[in-house]
Amino acid sequence: MNSRTVDGVVKNRIKQKKMVDIQELEIAKGNLSKKGFLDMEVDPTLDLVEEIEKLKKEKNAIILAHYYQESEIQDVADYIGDSLGLSQKAANTEADMIVFAGVHFMAETAKMLSPDKKVVLPDLKAGCSLADSCPPHLFRKFKEKYPDHMVVSYINCTAELKTLTDICCTSSNAEHVINSIPKDRGIIFAPDRNLGAWLIKKTGRDLVLWNGTCMVHEIFSNEKITKLQVRFPNAKLIAHPECEAHILDKADFIGSTSGLLKYTKESEFDEFIVATESGIIHQMELASPAKTFIPAPPNNENCACNECPYMRLNTMEKLYLSMKYEQPEIILPDWIIEQGVASIDRMLEISKRAGL
Repeated sequence: MNSRTVDGVVKNRIKQKKMVDIQELEIAKGNLSKKGFLDMEVDPTLDLVEEIEKLKKEKNAIILAHYYQESEIQDVADYIGDSLGLSQKAANTEADMIVFAGVHFMAETAKMLSPDKKVVLPDLKAGCSLADSCPPHLFRKFKEKYPDHMVVSYINCTAELKTLTDICCTSSNAEHVINSIPKDRGIIFAPDRNLGAWLIKKTGRDLVLWNGTCMVHEIFSNEKITKLQVRFPNAKLIAHPECEAHILDKADFIGSTSGLLKYTKESEFDEFIVATESGIIHQMELASPAKTFIPAPPNNENCACNECPYMRLNTMEKLYLSMKYEQPEIILPDWIIEQGVASIDRMLEISKRAGL
């Protein structure tokens, strides 16, 4: 076989492979609404970290990752943070494409803050039990009962719920947001009742609470945590304010995800029982390698730590595919962006004034 024949065979095989890849991509796109992600084969020999870094440069893309993502996704991210930090980054990035390694409401928030940028989420089914607990059509009726109240919504809610909200908040700035509202004004707080109850204690305000919760922070085992405290008498119990009151009552420190991380960095103590999603422990260990971090266990008999099943839907393979093919893309109606973004902007203004 001469060289021309060999070249022809090689070119034909490349052409055939491209046709197969195109067909596979079209099928995967057609199944997006059902699957939630591009269900395609990824070459197992690929160095995904290297490929993702190449795609960042080629597409001027930025990867924003939440602390609750798998450690390997955190390691390849350009920015890792909690909801406040992620919102601030999404609002100010100069990237052309935002790849959001988090859950659906976070990617929606990024789109609302940067409507001219492409926002992709590795898996559209990466939802949020807390956001699901507050359907906008039901909340609208609830809101009508309190016509003179302002609505403060935790950012863990849908884009449509933000259109019914006066000011958004995160656990990092919630106290500042509540305190920014005149004391003679009533406040509805949605959707997390545990965070709301904690804010009532912190601010002394009489909040009307929507009855929603986060599945991750709702099921920590008080009994198992008590046993851990006996086993590790020098460990400090640190907890996210989405936890139930009986967990917060016994905590040595309560704070947002970034607040918990900062506390462990600066604390003189060396052992911590961590009552929030266990993904944050990766950053805690990186920041304080000589310290010990023990995940607080849930009631589930089969788990030693508490993981968000939605956050864990994102994988390195899905992340790579979403960057390569720029799908699944977050698309929001113009009216949602126009009516909802003001609540986020107000939150960011209050956070800036507070130095957060």
